This record gives sequence, C-alpha cells and structure tokens, in this order.
Amino acid sequence: MQCNRGGRLQAGRSAGVILGIVLGATTILLGACSAEDPTGTQAAPPAGVTVVQLKTEPVTETREFVGRVSAAERVEILARVQGFLEERLFREGQTVTVGDPLLRIESDAYEAAVAQREADVERARAEAENAKAQLLRGEELVRNNDISRARVDELRAAEAIASAGIAQAEAGLKAARLNLEYTEIRAPIDGRIGLSRYTVGNLVGPEAGVLATVVQLDPIDVQLPLPQRELLEYRRAVLDHGGDPAAVMVHLRLADGSRYGQGGTVDFVDVTVDPGTDSVLVRSRLPNPDGLLVPGQFVTVILEIGEPETALLVPQSSLQMDQLGLFVLVVDDQQQVAVRRVTTGQQVGGRVVVQSGLSEGDRVVVEGVQKVRPGQSVTATPWQPPTSD
Repeated sequence: MQCNRGGRLQAGRSAGVILGIVLGATTILLGACSAEDPTGTQAAPPAGVTVVQLKTEPVTETREFVGRVSAAERVEILARVQGFLEERLFREGQTVTVGDPLLRIESDAYEAAVAQREADVERARAEAENAKAQLLRGEELVRNNDISRARVDELRAAEAIASAGIAQAEAGLKAARLNLEYTEIRAPIDGRIGLSRYTVGNLVGPEAGVLATVVQLDPIDVQLPLPQRELLEYRRAVLDHGGDPAAVMVHLRLADGSRYGQGGTVDFVDVTVDPGTDSVLVRSRLPNPDGLLVPGQFVTVILEIGEPETALLVPQSSLQMDQLGLFVLVVDDQQQVAVRRVTTGQQVGGRVVVQSGLSEGDRVVVEGVQKVRPGQSVTATPWQPPTSD
C-alpha cells in the first residue's frame, strides 16, 4: 500500500512540473507579443495611390462630328487618241508634278498624219499663189477688153477658194499635231498617281476608260454632312460665344485616338440641303505635308466654338459612377480619401472638363481607386500623364 501511494505521489509531482514548464513558456511568449503590439495584431501600411493636383487651364468648347477625307483635286487620266500603249513612265504611287510625262502611245501613224497635213498646207499655198496670179493677169486683160468681166469674177472666186484652202489645210495640220501631242500623256496637276489599269502593249483610246488617277494630297479636304438641326445648334453656339461660324478652327482625331497635328478652317458650306438626308455639306481644307490623311478615310472632326475659357480637367480614368451619379476620390491634407460628386463637360483628349464639385488645388486619385475606400489613409504620389495624347 505504501509503495502504491508513493508511486502516485511521484507521478503527481512529474505532471505538475511539466504543466509549470508549459505555463511558463506561454507566459514568456505572451509577454514578448505584448511588448511588440499591445493589441496582438500588426497594423497594415497605408495603400499607395497616384494623384493629380488640379489647376485651371484654357479650354475651348468644341463640337465633334464624323467626317470623310477627300482629295482637294482629283483627275482621271484618259487617252484622247487610240493606239497601242508603248511606254509607262511613272511608278504607281509616286508623286508627280504638272507636265511630267506619264504614258506614251505609239506615235508613228500620227507622225505620218502630221507630215501629210504639212504637205496639204504647202499644196494649198501653191494653189492660192497660182489663183492670185491668174486673177492679176485677168484684171490686166479685162482693162483691154481681152476677156470678159464674167471671167474675171470667176478668177476672183477661184482665188478666194484657194485662200480658204490654206486655212483648211492649216486647221488639218493643227489637228494632226494635237493628236501627235496626245500620244504622250502628261500630269495635269501636282499630286500622287494611283494604279495603272493597263500595261504596255494594250490597245487604249477614249473608249478604254480611266488609265490612272492623280489626286492632290497637300492640301487635302475633309467633308462632313451636318444635319440641319445640328448645324443650327452649332451656329447658335458659336454666335453665343462671340465667334464667326464661317471662320472657326477645325482639328481632327484619327482612328487610333490621336490628334492630327495640322489644323484648318471651314472654307465652304453648301448652298443646298440634301433632300434625302436633310443635311448640309461642310468642307474644311487642311495641310497634309506627310500624306498621313488619305482620301476616303473616316476622321473625327473637332470644331471649336468661341475663345478659350479657363476650366478644371481630370483624367478620364479617375471618374467613377454609382447609383447617385459620377464621383471622384480625393486625398485631403490628412492623407485620407474622400468622395466628391462631380458634373462634367466636354472631353479634351484623355481628360474631361469638370463643371462642378472640385476646386483648384484638389488632389484627385487617378490610379489605385479600386483598392481604397473613403476615410482610409493613403500614401499619395504625383501622377505622370501619358507622353502622347
């Protein structure tokens, strides 16, 4: 009995020692955690966002329409005489100037025709000289009553007919020379020439149709059909801003969203309305030194209205929308996020005019809006806009 009681006492002492060791280790660990963070949790660092600090900028109100580029001048090259195409003197797509030779038609038959007409002129002149001499001789004879007056009248008519024969022969020679000139087709305008529809050796002529097309690309036109309602609204808006509807500036936005580097003005408004579309054709002419604009392409036409006015602009990526409308996130002086409801105006490149809700100097969150919430502290860094608009 003593032995059993002693064993139980020994076992109890061992369990107590182990429990004491465990409790001591736990107390040490809890003490260490309490020394680092009294709450037992480690605070997360503030979220990082990029912000843009707003400042007023000059902005011109605009209207945007869809237009189509067209050549300022366009000439279809046709053959004016018939013959086999002997030589093509241009490279398709090259730039040509007025008078440059483009095509050459076989000219042997036309050279022979010129030689024949030249001979006709010489013969007519000889006949006219003979008729004139006969008339002079007749007039001498009639004074001596050696021939009748009727005969002199016949000689005078023959001399007139011979003179007319010279004019007729010279006209035939001029036509033959023109036909010979037409065997060499030259560029009628400055511009670029397109594809050739015929290769060397083909028989061409007036019935062959268009041989090639030359278009002038600098300057170049942009045409836009404006519905009557939009044209009237645009004119009223320009007049309300003190501008002249006939002298507004025109800019273009290309298919990739970039703005075309050259500007122009409206130089023509059609005098009639298309009854099928109830629209008026408006045309603008712009420089195109690099040939970036090509006839037939669609562009966005930006028409300015009035003089520039100061406004605040925010990047489009900073705008968000919920059930209450548009809003942006701003960072205040305490580096905390707040919501600002805004109303916006026109788009200027990748930015939007803010009409109300923001003030100059406000810092608007541009990047990182999805990972922050109102009232949260953040680390703000300046936003770097894209290098190209």
